[in-house]
Amino acid sequence: MNKIPVIIEKIDTHEQLTIVSFRSKNEQLKMMSLELDKEIQEKSHVILTIKATNIAIAKECNCMLSYSNQLPVKIDSLEMGELLCSLKLTFEDTILESIITADSAKRMDLKSGDSLTALIKASDLSIEEVIA
Repeated sequence: MNKIPVIIEKIDTHEQLTIVSFRSKNEQLKMMSLELDKEIQEKSHVILTIKATNIAIAKECNCMLSYSNQLPVKIDSLEMGELLCSLKLTFEDTILESIITADSAKRMDLKSGDSLTALIKASDLSIEEVIA
């Protein structure tokens, strides 16, 4: 499971839906939640989690996308299997793993050192723990 340390900037709730805005070092992230623990407050430091299979990858994409979270990353390493490819991605001071199909990795001609955009839906992020 990937983990990203962030600070909660804003919590917007309407009826039973909550959108939480976070700040990492240089990027803003958003999470959509139907239930938010009462201990989670603005200015709290938290750890976000995301499954490796929920991180999509874009290369040389200058288009508008509906993904709330579009993080600049660099490929640290990649491990190509028969069907899947595991990418280790550097985001700020954090290593994230993305698992995509081997066919996609080949089609995109991915290589170590490539600069990409990691795409994460707001509904795929969750808060693992409050750290301060």
